[in-house]
Amino acid sequence: MAKTEKRPDEAVLFTCIGRRVSLLEAFREAARRLRLGVRFCGTDVTALAPALHRCDEAFLVEPTTHPRYTARLLSIVEDHRVRLVVPTTDLDLRVLARQRFRFEKLGCRVLISDPDVVDICRDKRQTSRFLRQHGFDGPRTLTVRSALAADREGQLTWPCLLKPSDGSAAKGQVLVRSRKELLFFAKRAPNAICQEWLEATEYTCDVYVDFERRVRCVVPRRRIEVRSGEVSKAQVVKDPRIMEVAADLVRKLGAGPGVITVQLFVTKEDIVKVIEVNPRFGGGAPLAIEAGADFPRWILQELAGKRPRIAFDGFQDRLIMLRYDSEVWLVESAR
Repeated sequence: MAKTEKRPDEAVLFTCIGRRVSLLEAFREAARRLRLGVRFCGTDVTALAPALHRCDEAFLVEPTTHPRYTARLLSIVEDHRVRLVVPTTDLDLRVLARQRFRFEKLGCRVLISDPDVVDICRDKRQTSRFLRQHGFDGPRTLTVRSALAADREGQLTWPCLLKPSDGSAAKGQVLVRSRKELLFFAKRAPNAICQEWLEATEYTCDVYVDFERRVRCVVPRRRIEVRSGEVSKAQVVKDPRIMEVAADLVRKLGAGPGVITVQLFVTKEDIVKVIEVNPRFGGGAPLAIEAGADFPRWILQELAGKRPRIAFDGFQDRLIMLRYDSEVWLVESAR
């Protein structure tokens, strides 16, 4: 009689998993190399989320704003022996940060920063204040009212970038070239801010913070092409100055554990300006992982109580990622 393969006892849960197939598979490969028996699970609001169909177990949940969202996640964690929750978008960061202690009571770690850190990162007005207070350069950031007043006094340079103060993935961003355009588009975004437009090279840094909240590795990625707010072409650039700026910022912010994503520009005058910080995996993290910054392996090792050996700059320089679409095929069941 054939021996039945034992089902892994413990699980990792990715929330709002959407299209994060590459990240999911990177964790699966890390578990295989570490010889860990782990089930990889995912949640989303729709069964048409591609990555759900690559999970060992998939769960449909309410939207992150629903009153039962946290209770549903906790139920999944308890019923399926989830030991780690990995957020993949901005949607539930605040919820997970505020409810982290409830997951920890069930023996589950959440890769989430403290609530005050999440608040600073999620509100671009707070991010701008934090940068100024801690000596980091960034784009000039104004409320719409302040921008209009500055324009009246001849102290505003056009164009400007109008964006939601709590937006993500470039949603709702508009490049405005005049006072008239600013007034027009601001009516459609009541919580908008106005930022200085920079002619510069854009980088995204993947910053690994271990479970003791120490910055262990920083991988800068030069953004070559972006589609729908997510990088589609990028290159690793091992620039020590950019790496140290990102590391210093994450240390002072107190973010982590997990991967913290820092977006910044290097201007034509060679000035580093920080744009924003996202306390979660970025969409382009698979490039850093492929370059040798094996975040999934390090996370799973730490989860197992081990101390991974990590070199701050121990990754391949100049590696390029060119993304393309792939498919998941489903057959709709008969009703």
